[in-house]
Amino acid sequence: MIDKQQLCDKIIELYPDIGACGIDVDVTYDENKKSWVVDLKKDQFELKTYLEDGDADKCMLGQQCVSLGIEVAQLRANIERLKEDTKARL
Repeated sequence: MIDKQQLCDKIIELYPDIGACGIDVDVTYDENKKSWVVDLKKDQFELKTYLEDGDADKCMLGQQCVSLGIEVAQLRANIERLKEDTKARL
């Protein structure tokens, strides 16, 4: 099984601008869904996504990180869009 800190470190390695593990990025394992929950926070915004076991394993082994990269990039884009929508409403 993947270690939480290792997965956080891999995400931060891929996207060093998103923050530190446990602060802006956090991961927890959801036993019911058998997947990792990637929680991305910036300012007052928070978004979560799920990373399946197999995808997380491949990424940690250096075989494939495409799905993780796409998910994290999407989370970042969503946060930026939410920030812009909030500014537009003010």
